[in-house]
Amino acid sequence: MSASPVPSPRETAVVLGHEEAEARFRAARESGRLHHAWLLTGPPGIGKATLAFHLARLLLDATEGAAARRVSAGTHGDLLVIARSFDEKRQRARAEIVLDDVRPLQSFLHHTAAEGGWRVVILDGAEYLNRSAANAVLKLLEEPPERTVIFLVTSAPGALLPTIRSRCRKLALAPLDEKTMEQALVSMGYDRQEIDRLLPASHGAPGRAVYLGQDHDGKAAALAGRWLNGGATQATPEEAERILRQDDGFALLCDLLGEGLIERGRLRAARDDITGAARAGAAYAALMELRRETERFNLDKAQATLQAAAIVSES
Repeated sequence: MSASPVPSPRETAVVLGHEEAEARFRAARESGRLHHAWLLTGPPGIGKATLAFHLARLLLDATEGAAARRVSAGTHGDLLVIARSFDEKRQRARAEIVLDDVRPLQSFLHHTAAEGGWRVVILDGAEYLNRSAANAVLKLLEEPPERTVIFLVTSAPGALLPTIRSRCRKLALAPLDEKTMEQALVSMGYDRQEIDRLLPASHGAPGRAVYLGQDHDGKAAALAGRWLNGGATQATPEEAERILRQDDGFALLCDLLGEGLIERGRLRAARDDITGAARAGAAYAALMELRRETERFNLDKAQATLQAAAIVSES
Protein backbone atom coordinates (compact mmCIF):
# COMPACT_ATOMS: atom_id res chain seq x y z
CA MET A 1 0.00 0.00 0.00
CA SER A 2 1.33 3.44 -0.92
CA ALA A 3 1.28 6.28 1.54
CA SER A 4 -1.54 8.78 1.41
CA PRO A 5 -0.76 12.40 0.54
CA VAL A 6 0.81 13.92 3.63
CA PRO A 7 -1.08 16.95 4.99
CA SER A 8 0.89 20.18 5.25
CA PRO A 9 1.84 21.49 8.71
CA ARG A 10 -0.96 24.03 8.38
CA GLU A 11 -3.51 21.24 7.86
CA THR A 12 -2.21 18.83 10.51
CA ALA A 13 -4.55 18.77 13.48
CA VAL A 14 -2.69 16.22 15.62
CA VAL A 15 0.92 16.62 16.78
CA LEU A 16 2.80 13.41 17.58
CA GLY A 17 5.63 13.79 20.07
CA HIS A 18 7.25 17.04 21.28
CA GLU A 19 5.22 16.98 24.50
CA GLU A 20 7.99 18.63 26.51
CA ALA A 21 8.26 21.59 24.13
CA GLU A 22 4.50 22.07 24.11
CA ALA A 23 4.39 21.87 27.91
CA ARG A 24 7.03 24.60 28.20
CA PHE A 25 5.04 26.88 25.93
CA ARG A 26 1.77 26.19 27.74
CA ALA A 27 3.41 26.91 31.09
CA ALA A 28 4.73 30.23 29.81
CA ARG A 29 1.29 31.15 28.51
CA GLU A 30 -0.45 30.22 31.74
CA SER A 31 2.06 32.22 33.77
CA GLY A 32 0.82 35.41 32.12
CA ARG A 33 4.36 36.25 30.97
CA LEU A 34 4.40 34.72 27.50
CA HIS A 35 7.55 35.69 25.61
CA HIS A 36 6.95 37.30 22.22
CA ALA A 37 9.44 35.23 20.17
CA TRP A 38 10.07 31.47 20.09
CA LEU A 39 12.80 29.70 18.10
CA LEU A 40 11.85 26.14 17.14
CA THR A 41 14.93 24.12 16.19
CA GLY A 42 15.72 20.53 15.26
CA PRO A 43 16.63 18.32 12.29
CA PRO A 44 14.73 18.66 9.00
CA GLY A 45 11.43 16.79 8.86
CA ILE A 46 11.06 16.46 12.61
CA GLY A 47 7.79 18.42 12.86
CA LYS A 48 8.91 21.94 13.78
CA ALA A 49 6.44 23.73 11.50
CA THR A 50 3.67 21.35 12.53
CA LEU A 51 4.27 22.22 16.18
CA ALA A 52 4.39 25.95 15.35
CA PHE A 53 0.94 25.74 13.75
CA HIS A 54 -0.33 23.71 16.70
CA LEU A 55 0.87 26.35 19.18
CA ALA A 56 -0.63 29.06 16.98
CA ARG A 57 -3.99 27.28 17.11
CA LEU A 58 -3.78 27.23 20.91
CA LEU A 59 -3.15 30.97 21.06
CA LEU A 60 -5.85 31.77 18.53
CA ASP A 61 -8.42 29.49 20.18
CA ALA A 62 -8.58 27.70 16.83
CA THR A 63 -8.21 24.03 17.72
CA GLU A 64 -11.64 23.16 16.34
CA GLY A 65 -14.61 24.56 14.50
CA ALA A 66 -14.65 27.44 12.03
CA ALA A 67 -11.49 29.06 13.41
CA ALA A 68 -9.55 25.81 12.93
CA ARG A 69 -10.78 25.58 9.36
CA ARG A 70 -9.62 29.14 8.69
CA VAL A 71 -6.12 28.26 9.94
CA SER A 72 -6.02 25.23 7.63
CA ALA A 73 -7.26 27.27 4.68
CA GLY A 74 -4.81 30.12 5.28
CA THR A 75 -7.62 32.65 5.84
CA HIS A 76 -7.39 33.30 9.58
CA GLY A 77 -7.08 37.06 10.00
CA ASP A 78 -4.72 36.88 12.99
CA LEU A 79 -2.20 34.40 11.55
CA LEU A 80 0.55 35.45 9.13
CA VAL A 81 2.87 32.83 7.62
CA ILE A 82 6.15 33.86 5.99
CA ALA A 83 8.33 31.45 4.03
CA ARG A 84 10.35 31.34 0.84
CA SER A 85 8.15 32.39 -2.06
CA PHE A 86 7.66 30.16 -5.11
CA ASP A 87 9.68 30.78 -8.27
CA GLU A 88 7.25 30.14 -11.13
CA LYS A 89 10.05 30.04 -13.69
CA ARG A 90 12.13 27.44 -11.87
CA GLN A 91 9.10 25.69 -10.34
CA ARG A 92 10.64 25.56 -6.90
CA ALA A 93 11.02 27.63 -3.73
CA ARG A 94 13.30 30.64 -4.10
CA ALA A 95 16.77 30.51 -2.62
CA GLU A 96 16.12 33.15 0.06
CA ILE A 97 13.44 34.90 2.05
CA VAL A 98 13.76 38.47 0.78
CA LEU A 99 12.51 41.82 2.03
CA ASP A 100 9.38 41.67 -0.13
CA ASP A 101 8.44 38.41 1.59
CA VAL A 102 8.43 40.04 5.04
CA ARG A 103 6.79 43.35 4.05
CA PRO A 104 3.31 42.02 4.96
CA LEU A 105 4.47 42.16 8.59
CA GLN A 106 4.00 45.93 8.58
CA SER A 107 0.31 46.00 7.70
CA PHE A 108 -0.42 42.85 9.71
CA LEU A 109 1.01 44.27 12.92
CA HIS A 110 -0.32 47.80 12.54
CA HIS A 111 -3.93 46.64 12.64
CA THR A 112 -5.74 45.40 15.69
CA ALA A 113 -6.33 41.67 15.95
CA ALA A 114 -9.15 40.72 13.59
CA GLU A 115 -10.71 38.37 16.13
CA GLY A 116 -9.87 40.35 19.25
CA GLY A 117 -7.15 38.13 20.72
CA TRP A 118 -3.55 37.30 19.85
CA ARG A 119 -1.76 37.85 16.56
CA VAL A 120 0.66 35.12 15.48
CA VAL A 121 3.47 35.11 12.92
CA ILE A 122 5.09 31.88 11.75
CA LEU A 123 8.42 32.34 9.96
CA ASP A 124 9.13 28.96 8.38
CA GLY A 125 12.71 28.40 7.22
CA ALA A 126 14.20 31.34 9.11
CA GLU A 127 17.69 30.27 8.06
CA TYR A 128 16.85 31.48 4.54
CA LEU A 129 16.39 35.13 5.57
CA ASN A 130 18.70 37.39 3.59
CA ARG A 131 20.31 40.34 5.33
CA SER A 132 17.58 42.89 4.57
CA ALA A 133 14.77 40.54 5.56
CA ALA A 134 16.63 39.51 8.72
CA ASN A 135 17.03 43.14 9.75
CA ALA A 136 13.29 43.73 9.28
CA VAL A 137 12.52 40.72 11.48
CA LEU A 138 15.05 41.90 14.06
CA LYS A 139 13.27 45.26 14.28
CA LEU A 140 10.03 43.42 15.10
CA LEU A 141 11.78 41.39 17.80
CA GLU A 142 13.30 44.54 19.30
CA GLU A 143 9.97 46.41 19.36
CA PRO A 144 7.30 43.71 19.68
CA PRO A 145 3.65 44.83 19.52
CA GLU A 146 1.42 43.77 22.38
CA ARG A 147 -0.28 40.36 22.26
CA THR A 148 1.84 39.23 19.33
CA VAL A 149 3.89 36.03 19.17
CA ILE A 150 6.32 35.09 16.43
CA PHE A 151 7.52 31.52 15.88
CA LEU A 152 10.80 31.21 13.99
CA VAL A 153 11.24 27.71 12.58
CA THR A 154 14.71 26.58 11.52
CA SER A 155 16.92 23.53 11.03
CA ALA A 156 20.04 25.71 11.11
CA PRO A 157 19.87 28.21 14.00
CA GLY A 158 23.54 29.05 13.51
CA ALA A 159 22.61 30.70 10.20
CA LEU A 160 20.49 33.33 11.99
CA LEU A 161 21.84 36.64 13.21
CA PRO A 162 23.05 36.26 16.81
CA THR A 163 20.88 39.25 17.73
CA ILE A 164 17.80 37.39 16.45
CA ARG A 165 18.67 34.23 18.38
CA SER A 166 19.29 36.17 21.58
CA ARG A 167 15.79 37.65 21.53
CA CYS A 168 14.03 34.29 21.28
CA ARG A 169 13.11 31.58 23.73
CA LYS A 170 14.37 28.30 22.31
CA LEU A 171 12.35 25.12 21.87
CA ALA A 172 14.80 22.44 20.72
CA LEU A 173 12.84 19.48 19.35
CA ALA A 174 14.18 15.94 19.74
CA PRO A 175 13.65 13.06 17.28
CA LEU A 176 10.50 11.03 17.83
CA ASP A 177 10.93 7.75 19.67
CA GLU A 178 10.36 4.53 17.73
CA LYS A 179 6.80 3.97 18.95
CA THR A 180 5.70 7.51 18.11
CA MET A 181 7.51 7.38 14.78
CA GLU A 182 5.66 4.18 13.91
CA GLN A 183 2.37 5.89 14.77
CA ALA A 184 3.29 8.72 12.42
CA LEU A 185 4.07 6.34 9.56
CA VAL A 186 0.81 4.45 10.10
CA SER A 187 -1.11 7.75 10.05
CA MET A 188 0.54 8.60 6.73
CA GLY A 189 -0.73 5.37 5.21
CA TYR A 190 2.45 3.27 5.00
CA ASP A 191 2.00 -0.50 5.18
CA ARG A 192 3.97 -2.84 7.43
CA GLN A 193 6.64 -3.60 4.83
CA GLU A 194 7.25 0.08 4.11
CA ILE A 195 7.34 0.92 7.81
CA ASP A 196 9.97 -1.75 8.44
CA ARG A 197 12.06 -0.29 5.60
CA LEU A 198 11.68 3.37 6.53
CA LEU A 199 11.70 3.30 10.32
CA PRO A 200 15.44 2.61 10.88
CA ALA A 201 16.54 5.21 8.32
CA SER A 202 14.13 7.99 9.31
CA HIS A 203 15.95 8.88 12.55
CA GLY A 204 12.77 10.00 14.25
CA ALA A 205 11.80 12.51 11.54
CA PRO A 206 8.47 11.90 9.75
CA GLY A 207 9.37 14.34 6.99
CA ARG A 208 12.54 12.39 6.33
CA ALA A 209 10.50 9.20 6.01
CA VAL A 210 8.36 10.86 3.34
CA TYR A 211 11.22 11.56 0.99
CA LEU A 212 13.02 8.32 1.81
CA GLY A 213 9.78 6.69 0.72
CA GLN A 214 10.22 8.29 -2.70
CA ASP A 215 13.25 6.05 -3.33
CA HIS A 216 10.88 3.22 -4.23
CA ASP A 217 13.33 1.35 -6.43
CA GLY A 218 16.28 1.90 -4.08
CA LYS A 219 18.37 3.69 -6.72
CA ALA A 220 19.59 6.42 -4.38
CA ALA A 221 20.45 3.92 -1.63
CA ALA A 222 22.21 1.62 -4.10
CA LEU A 223 24.23 4.46 -5.60
CA ALA A 224 25.20 5.83 -2.18
CA GLY A 225 26.30 2.35 -1.10
CA ARG A 226 28.43 1.86 -4.21
CA TRP A 227 30.08 5.25 -3.88
CA LEU A 228 30.83 4.68 -0.21
CA ASN A 229 32.38 1.32 -1.09
CA GLY A 230 34.89 2.83 -3.49
CA GLY A 231 32.88 3.37 -6.64
CA ALA A 232 32.59 7.15 -6.41
CA THR A 233 35.59 7.72 -8.67
CA GLN A 234 33.60 6.23 -11.56
CA ALA A 235 30.54 8.49 -11.06
CA THR A 236 28.91 9.44 -14.36
CA PRO A 237 26.52 12.21 -15.48
CA GLU A 238 23.99 9.48 -16.34
CA GLU A 239 23.92 8.33 -12.70
CA ALA A 240 23.38 11.89 -11.52
CA GLU A 241 20.52 12.34 -13.98
CA ARG A 242 18.75 9.17 -12.79
CA ILE A 243 18.87 10.31 -9.17
CA LEU A 244 17.63 13.79 -10.00
CA ARG A 245 14.51 12.41 -11.66
CA GLN A 246 13.24 11.69 -8.14
CA ASP A 247 11.70 14.45 -6.05
CA ASP A 248 14.34 15.61 -3.55
CA GLY A 249 16.75 13.10 -5.09
CA PHE A 250 19.81 15.26 -4.46
CA ALA A 251 18.88 15.88 -0.80
CA LEU A 252 18.20 12.18 -0.31
CA LEU A 253 21.53 11.16 -1.84
CA CYS A 254 23.39 13.68 0.34
CA ASP A 255 21.67 12.35 3.46
CA LEU A 256 22.57 8.76 2.62
CA LEU A 257 26.16 9.65 1.82
CA GLY A 258 26.38 11.76 4.97
CA GLU A 259 25.22 8.87 7.13
CA GLY A 260 27.83 6.65 5.54
CA LEU A 261 30.59 9.17 6.20
CA ILE A 262 29.54 9.53 9.84
CA GLU A 263 29.67 5.75 10.26
CA ARG A 264 33.04 5.64 8.48
CA GLY A 265 34.44 8.23 10.87
CA ARG A 266 33.06 6.37 13.89
CA LEU A 267 34.63 3.07 12.82
CA ARG A 268 37.98 4.68 12.13
CA ALA A 269 37.97 6.42 15.49
CA ALA A 270 37.22 3.07 17.18
CA ARG A 271 40.38 1.70 15.54
CA ASP A 272 42.35 4.74 16.75
CA ASP A 273 42.73 5.89 13.14
CA ILE A 274 42.45 9.54 14.11
CA THR A 275 43.71 10.83 10.77
CA GLY A 276 41.20 8.72 8.87
CA ALA A 277 38.37 9.74 11.19
CA ALA A 278 39.24 13.40 10.69
CA ARG A 279 39.26 12.88 6.90
CA ALA A 280 35.77 11.37 7.04
CA GLY A 281 34.58 14.24 9.23
CA ALA A 282 35.99 16.82 6.83
CA ALA A 283 34.29 15.06 3.92
CA TYR A 284 30.97 15.11 5.77
CA ALA A 285 31.31 18.84 6.47
CA ALA A 286 32.17 19.50 2.81
CA LEU A 287 29.21 17.43 1.64
CA MET A 288 26.74 19.27 3.88
CA GLU A 289 28.14 22.63 2.76
CA LEU A 290 27.76 21.54 -0.88
CA ARG A 291 24.14 20.63 -0.20
CA ARG A 292 23.38 23.93 1.55
CA GLU A 293 25.02 26.04 -1.16
CA THR A 294 23.36 24.08 -3.96
CA GLU A 295 19.90 24.52 -2.46
CA ARG A 296 20.42 28.09 -1.31
CA PHE A 297 21.66 29.40 -4.67
CA ASN A 298 19.76 27.04 -7.01
CA LEU A 299 23.01 25.60 -8.38
CA ASP A 300 23.12 22.85 -11.00
CA LYS A 301 22.27 19.70 -9.07
CA ALA A 302 23.68 17.35 -11.70
CA GLN A 303 27.07 19.00 -11.34
CA ALA A 304 26.68 19.08 -7.56
CA THR A 305 25.96 15.34 -7.55
CA LEU A 306 29.28 14.70 -9.29
CA GLN A 307 30.99 17.00 -6.79
CA ALA A 308 29.46 14.92 -4.01
CA ALA A 309 30.98 11.81 -5.57
CA ALA A 310 34.38 13.51 -5.64
CA ILE A 311 34.09 14.44 -1.96
CA VAL A 312 33.23 10.85 -1.00
CA SER A 313 36.07 9.44 -3.08
CA GLU A 314 38.56 11.51 -1.05
CA SER A 315 37.18 10.47 2.34
